[in-house]
Amino acid sequence: MLEYLKKIKEIYFNKQMLVLLALGFSSGFPFLLVFGTLTLWLKQAGLALAVIGSFSLVKIPYSIKWLWSPLIDNIKLPFLSFLGRRRSWAVFIQILLFLSIFSISCINPADDKVFYNISLANGFISIPITGIGIMAVLAFITAFLSASQDIVLDAYRVECFEKNPSMQANGVAIFVLGYRLGLIYSGAGALYMAALYDWNTAYKIMALGVLVGLFAILYTSEAVEYKYKYKKQKRSIREFLKTSVADPFKDFIKNKNWGWILILIFTYHLSNAYFNPVINPFYDDMGFTKIEIANVMKLYGMIAAISGGIVGGLIITRIGLKNGLLYFGILQCLSTMLFSVQAIYGHNMMLFIVVVTVENFISGLATTALVAYVSSLCNKAYTATQYALLSSVMGASRDIFSSTSGIVAQFLGWKIFFVVSAFMSVPSLIIILLCLKNEKKQ
Repeated sequence: MLEYLKKIKEIYFNKQMLVLLALGFSSGFPFLLVFGTLTLWLKQAGLALAVIGSFSLVKIPYSIKWLWSPLIDNIKLPFLSFLGRRRSWAVFIQILLFLSIFSISCINPADDKVFYNISLANGFISIPITGIGIMAVLAFITAFLSASQDIVLDAYRVECFEKNPSMQANGVAIFVLGYRLGLIYSGAGALYMAALYDWNTAYKIMALGVLVGLFAILYTSEAVEYKYKYKKQKRSIREFLKTSVADPFKDFIKNKNWGWILILIFTYHLSNAYFNPVINPFYDDMGFTKIEIANVMKLYGMIAAISGGIVGGLIITRIGLKNGLLYFGILQCLSTMLFSVQAIYGHNMMLFIVVVTVENFISGLATTALVAYVSSLCNKAYTATQYALLSSVMGASRDIFSSTSGIVAQFLGWKIFFVVSAFMSVPSLIIILLCLKNEKKQ
């Protein structure tokens, strides 16, 4: 037992792992500030559900970050070059991220005063920019910077174990733990601060979360030293697009079922992703306070999500990936319907705890299965690009299609809305069933 504990201490309690924990926190905390936490602020500011649901569009940069990742990977920042390639980009982005989050804290989304008036077509088309418009722009900039930070920090994490690849899984585990802690900070933490003070003050405090990653980057050293020799090897834009985008795509579509695979990836998590933009406004309509939401999400929701991810991995090794996808997908649809039960009973704290715990646990199961499936599709020669492309399909259902959720919820009402959301993942389950059936015939 003592030897086992000593081993754990050697693996996780060292400078490198503590830095990765802090960087995971830095990667995770901005997400809810442009998503769940922000939607509750908008709801309490009196905005319509249709407007709140459309705010999921500001998260599009998370889905398409592969477009500019080659630029971050190949361009040197001369004014911070003494920090190294990864650290210079990290520091630069984190400074801008602090400014963008702090700027959001200075805006009142309910302010209908026209700050700017953009005229198009010689004045025939006039677009007034109010408080909510400015907030949308700042939220988009924050999402872009957060996605860019993810590119840098993911690359840094991988490079940390270039000489010791067997430790890569341990690095991922500690990074994800930090990511979860970041979500608690910007989720439950922001709600606590908003309840004690106000939303603007809460976002000012949230902006300070950048300091965790900034200090970690300055405290550590570059994982891999680069001399930028590749700058001398000039490639045409055509050649770059061929090797970075066209070849990985051509390799993927060699699979005769590639179209069905994309539909599966797009729809598998859709029952969960579709209601996420309006889930905090739903809780607010049920009469739950910010403190009640924060307590349940922090204690029950986060523990359940982490547990679901771990248990999901263990179950998949026993029953197989496609069986795991099927069973977890069915449970995901059923867990979404639980919110309809909450809509019937309204402010019932015990039911609220049960619904949040079950949904987060099953979401952890399903997310583990989907990520494992997408990873299994990637050719080793194009792993980074293909995974980025396929994960963007996952993100499209979360960030683009779900932007209509506010309109649908407003039209159907909460009880029917969650039932409709639950059935959105059915196409993926049908595809998985057909795949399992074909495998049995072979």
